[in-house]
Amino acid sequence: MKVLIAVGGGGHFSPALAVIEQMPKDWEVLLVGRKHTFEGDSALSFEYQTAKRLGLEFQTITTGRLQRKFTKHTLSSLIKIPVGLSQANTILKKYHPDVVLSFGGYISIPVVLAAARLKVPIVIHEQILHAGLANKIALKFATTICVSWQESQKFFPQNKTVLTGNPLRKEFLEAGKKEWGSGNSTKKSDFPLVYITGGSGGAHGINILIEECLTELLEKYTIIHQTGDAQQFGDYARLEKKVSQLSPDLQKRYTLCKFIDTEEVMKHIVQADLVISRSGINTLTELLYLAKPSLLIPLPYGQRNEQLTNAKFMKKVGLAEVVDQLTITSEELLQKVTHMITHLDIYSSHKAEAKKLIHLDAGEKIIKEVHDAKEKRIAA
Repeated sequence: MKVLIAVGGGGHFSPALAVIEQMPKDWEVLLVGRKHTFEGDSALSFEYQTAKRLGLEFQTITTGRLQRKFTKHTLSSLIKIPVGLSQANTILKKYHPDVVLSFGGYISIPVVLAAARLKVPIVIHEQILHAGLANKIALKFATTICVSWQESQKFFPQNKTVLTGNPLRKEFLEAGKKEWGSGNSTKKSDFPLVYITGGSGGAHGINILIEECLTELLEKYTIIHQTGDAQQFGDYARLEKKVSQLSPDLQKRYTLCKFIDTEEVMKHIVQADLVISRSGINTLTELLYLAKPSLLIPLPYGQRNEQLTNAKFMKKVGLAEVVDQLTITSEELLQKVTHMITHLDIYSSHKAEAKKLIHLDAGEKIIKEVHDAKEKRIAA
């Protein structure tokens, strides 16, 4: 069985990895994705770095985004679309997959179109609570559509839609079944631990807010802060310089990282008293499963405000508070963190209802649909 997996970006890569690690050992897998995180930026993408580290076969593709506003990259992005279609067609002809499994994102569009042209079965997976733009295009060609949430079923044709759930990596599944001992602790003191992340690419808006109240935060808490490595902002270098000017005691309570391996992310979330993050759907899935109190700062510029939808969903469960990056000040952020740390027991009381929303066998279900898609092709 040969499976080509299209991953459109960091947020689409996490469930892809979860499925890959559960696939039968005799299945061959080729990942197709982007090499750089941002258009016009030299920083290598999280998925590219992770695939190389894990020894996964990875082919890069250059294609354009379907942009919603005009930027300096708009024209060059449009020019890349036919390039992406040509590259995808070449990759599929060379690899000859039995099935294409797409996790959405702009990278997946030329792959799905090429697969449809070559009559390769297509299984798509939607992580979010509605339908992403790429999957709206892909659903016309898909053999099977796997969705993560009951709420998203209404956006897809019922005759080929299956509720599978959003797959979690085995480290997260195992972490939910046991408590981590002190030997695994990443805490540097007895101060409450706050884990701050902007996702695989980092979040400049969150980094700026944290930078402005960093000293005050470190006077009360231990901080693990993942910034990303976007060269255009230089957040990591600037924060590294700032922390070097703090007292030794405060420096000991601050861990600064560009990227964090998936395994380490899980440990940090488990051990954190509070998580501050964006509200991408995979982050939301992990936070729900681990029932972690969270302060969510949705990406203010996203497709149909999907991160705000996600954040409100988690707030409704009772595990989170939501703030607006465009209006909140660093002082207000500090106050919100203090309030949540003080009332952690209230947020944690919703643990049982949060875990009920997670499908522990999501990866197995998706793999079954991939297998069935190949069998349907053979039988046709």
